[in-house]
Amino acid sequence: MSEEAKGTESGSSSRPAWLDRLLTAPGRFRQFLHEVRQELNRVTWPTRDDIKATTVVVIMTIFFFGLFLAVADQLIIQAVERILNLKF
Repeated sequence: MSEEAKGTESGSSSRPAWLDRLLTAPGRFRQFLHEVRQELNRVTWPTRDDIKATTVVVIMTIFFFGLFLAVADQLIIQAVERILNLKF
């Protein structure tokens, strides 16, 4: 049996479980924010130099793969054009 059902069936003057949860929501939210702040203090944040280095690696990788895909695209286009121009 759920807590809500227990709270309403028991006949006691206690509040229903849903009302208790509603009334304790601000306190639980405050506790959640406190725990988030504590967890963020434990995070090891990258240094500015780390960010610069990884950014350079990402940009170089993008250029490399962009060039690679452009060359591969041109080769495929030429191959398809040669196949389509064949006369049987």
